[in-house]
Amino acid sequence: MLWIRLLTALLFLLLLPCFPGLNGGENEQSTDIISVWEGDSISITCSVQGSENEVATILTTSIQPVNVMQFYKQNASYILPALANRIKYSQEGRNLKITLHNVQESDSNIYLCTKYIKSKGNHKKLYGKTTIVVVKAKTTGVIEQSPLYVNPQQGQSISITCALNSSHEDEGIYLLKTHMQPERVLYVSSQNDSTIFPAFANRLEYSKQEKKIVITLHNLQKNDSDIYICAGVMKNFSFLTVNRSGTMMLIKAEDTRCSHNSGVFYGLIIVVALLFSGLTCCILYRVDMKKYFQKKKQNTVYEDMSYTSRRGTLVTVNTYAIDN
Repeated sequence: MLWIRLLTALLFLLLLPCFPGLNGGENEQSTDIISVWEGDSISITCSVQGSENEVATILTTSIQPVNVMQFYKQNASYILPALANRIKYSQEGRNLKITLHNVQESDSNIYLCTKYIKSKGNHKKLYGKTTIVVVKAKTTGVIEQSPLYVNPQQGQSISITCALNSSHEDEGIYLLKTHMQPERVLYVSSQNDSTIFPAFANRLEYSKQEKKIVITLHNLQKNDSDIYICAGVMKNFSFLTVNRSGTMMLIKAEDTRCSHNSGVFYGLIIVVALLFSGLTCCILYRVDMKKYFQKKKQNTVYEDMSYTSRRGTLVTVNTYAIDN
C-alpha cells in the first residue's frame, strides 16, 4: 500500500446537472481537481477582477449548499464558522487564494466560485471556476473498490468494481480518472441513468446490480495510465464519499523502436557471433601450432631391439638422435 500514499491523486466528477443552483450560469470556467489525505492543506483559487461593477465573490459548496466565504472588495465579510480557524486567504493580482488547512473527510465537496456584478442597476450572478475536493480518510470508507492495481497491455481491457458498503441510499456512483490527466469517466445515477464522458467514449460498458457496479474499459491506450477512484453521493450526506485508495492502472505500451529495428539488431548479433567464433578458432589454431613446434624441438633417442627376419638373430642397431 506504500505506492498509494506516495501518489497524489485528484478527483473529478459530474455534478453540475445533479444539484440545484449550478445550471444556467454564465461564463462557466474549467474545473480544478484536488485530492489529498486527511491533515493536508488545499488551496482554491477564485478570479477577482476588482472592477467597480463587481460587488462580491462567494465560495459555496454544492452538496447541501452553504456559503463558505464571502469576499467583498478586498476584505472577507463572512467565513463559515465551522472553518474559521482553518481558513486563510490572500489576494494575488486578480486571483483570490483561499487555503484550507488540516482538511477532514467532511471537507470533500464541490466548491464553486461565483461573482455578483452590477448590471443595469441589478445584481447579476456569474459562475466561475469549480473546484472538486476529495479528502481521503485513512480508514476504510463506505465505498469498496477493486482491483488495487492493473498492468494491462495496450489495446487490452480491464474491469473496475465499485460497491457501496453502506445501508444509506445513494444518489449516484462515479468513476473518475484522477492523477495524471484528471477526467470524468462515468456517472451512473441511482435510477441507472448514465453518462459516459469523452475520455472513454465508445470504449466503456458497465453493469449495475443494486449497490454494485462493474465498469469495463476497452482498447486501453498509453495515456489511460492513471489512478481511478470510485466516488458517490449518499442521501443525507453533506459531502462526497470516496474510496481511499482507488485503482492504479499502468499500461504497457509496445516499444516500436525494437520492432522496427529487430532485423538490424539480430543481424548485428549474428555478425558479432561470427567474428567471435573466428577469433576463437584463430587463437586455438595458434596455440595448437605452438605446442606442435615445441614438441618437435625436443631431442628423442630411439633404440631398435627388433629381430631380423632373415637371420633369426638379434640385431643391434646403432643409437641415433633426431634433431631438427
